[in-house]
Amino acid sequence: MARVRVRQHVNPLSQKYRTPIACPDWSMIYADGGRPLHLDIGCARGKFLLNLAQAQTDWNFLGVEIREPLVLEANEQVVHLGRNNVHFLFGNINIAPLLFLQALAPNLRRVSIQFPDPWFKQRHSKRRVMQPELVVALAQVLPLGGQVFIQSDVLAMAEAMGARLAEQPCFQRTHHDPWLAENPFSVPTEREIACAKLGRPVYRLLFEKSDSIT
Repeated sequence: MARVRVRQHVNPLSQKYRTPIACPDWSMIYADGGRPLHLDIGCARGKFLLNLAQAQTDWNFLGVEIREPLVLEANEQVVHLGRNNVHFLFGNINIAPLLFLQALAPNLRRVSIQFPDPWFKQRHSKRRVMQPELVVALAQVLPLGGQVFIQSDVLAMAEAMGARLAEQPCFQRTHHDPWLAENPFSVPTEREIACAKLGRPVYRLLFEKSDSIT
């Protein structure tokens, strides 16, 4: 399969990406819709989830990506591998995030946001994936014990995401060290592999929902 070439950056505030994500009939997607669900936001080409879906067959996996050609490519890989526990959706997670996440309940158990576009300029901060509405929605929808994993090779980005999650009292870090030394899952992302080859540090945090929303 030819590797699709796409733009590295897209503006999530443009009109093209203002439509809420449409959920399919999950019974047509997953062989067992009752399995716990791992949502990867900004999944790019989906290699992380495709590998994890093969390693953890008792889980379902869903990737959301704003660049549609990558979603089409990833779903072609799902068919090629014959997997029935992983799927990919095109869309902007920050358009009606609560409505979308509620459509994943009650099976949603883990959420990962890995190496998001940092949008370094302050005037572009509204383009970042970790927006307040998304964090509030995660706090409302995830069950007790639900986890949010974040990582970035940009220290300021990791710190900003961690601070935003920590604003929600129900989310607590699962570790005392400032950063996790390793990815808690069994497979790395493509960016992690590239950073390791370059000797570039990666900043990781794992939060768990430890209290109910009142």
